[in-house]
Amino acid sequence: MAEKLKLVSFVLTGLLLTSFGLRILATQDLTFGGTAGLATVLTFISPWSWGVLFFLINIPFFWISIKKLGVWFTVSSFMSIIGISLIRDSLDYVQIQTLPVLLVAIIAGLCIGFGVTLVLNNGSSLGGIHILALYADQRWGLNRGLVIFISDLLIIILAGLLAGWGQAIISIFVIFIASMIIGRYKKSPIKEGPSIEKQPAYTHKHSQSL
Repeated sequence: MAEKLKLVSFVLTGLLLTSFGLRILATQDLTFGGTAGLATVLTFISPWSWGVLFFLINIPFFWISIKKLGVWFTVSSFMSIIGISLIRDSLDYVQIQTLPVLLVAIIAGLCIGFGVTLVLNNGSSLGGIHILALYADQRWGLNRGLVIFISDLLIIILAGLLAGWGQAIISIFVIFIASMIIGRYKKSPIKEGPSIEKQPAYTHKHSQSL
């Protein structure tokens, strides 16, 4: 029981840090990668809140999670996504002082990096790209931070096309900081289910893409 409470407290701390990082990004119209960044971009053209959009975007990724990463991990991730959606939307009602854009980028990158690390290292995730990165880590041993960084970079390019390149370039710096932290302090959060065997290098080209 004490161990479970410890895990929950770490995950909740991670959700709070990540939500705060995402909130201060909004003060300078910066975005992030992954489904969080996609939800941010969609807020520019949608009347729905970030939390609602983030939750809806992540629904398809649960099929991958339940099939490949286990029931416990999927349920835990589902609860984390609900949690961060509620926390992030509630922070819209908190007035935050506007800081210089580079300082915002550094603070947000640190908060998101350590926040996501706490979530991932304690049996949960924030869905989307993180689920894909965890699957790639388990199956092929690919560095989780590197997978997330490359995926996020592609999404930032899309954001630049839609919202402008100046803020998109600074957003890449945020992603770099967060991804380096995630890659540096990673450990597998998968708590149950059959292990996913790493495949020989020569079979990679025959693997079914997600």
